[in-house]
Amino acid sequence: MVALIDRPPHRLLSLGLAVLLASCASYGGRGLVVGQSELSEVTRIMGEPRQQWNDPDGSRLLAYPRGPMGTHTYMLRIGQDGKLTSLENVLSAAGFRRITAGMSREQVLRTLGPPEPTWTVYFKARDELVWEWRYCDDLNQLARFDVLFDGSKDIVRSTLGRREECGPTGVCWCSH
Repeated sequence: MVALIDRPPHRLLSLGLAVLLASCASYGGRGLVVGQSELSEVTRIMGEPRQQWNDPDGSRLLAYPRGPMGTHTYMLRIGQDGKLTSLENVLSAAGFRRITAGMSREQVLRTLGPPEPTWTVYFKARDELVWEWRYCDDLNQLARFDVLFDGSKDIVRSTLGRREECGPTGVCWCSH
């Protein structure tokens, strides 16, 4: 510890920046190669998935939500051979278009990954469960995507997307 205190401030800043960059490098799977990276490398770089599913064909689907303040959920598929076959940020227009009325909660989880628990609410009067994800829209503005479920049937009723409002301009820009 004494050695760090004796170092010039710019070296401490450089060290801190290097640690920060190293921790962010795994945020989206940097360094992983589809068709080459194995499961052990995926978990070394990305960490343990928040949720995972084993498919009948022997493949696995891994969910890496980066919330609550993050705006990405990465879904990675590991093939029967134990190698990465796909890596996608599913909190996007393309991901949201996959959600349709009649889907089950499990299908939504496998499509978008788990929502943040604090962004899940049940409305008793409407018998409606709402799950919400935060994301960056196509104009690089912070937005929310909601999936509204029939509370009794556990199926999607509808979806809703909206931009966040903040600051004097009412616009919240994404930082990436």
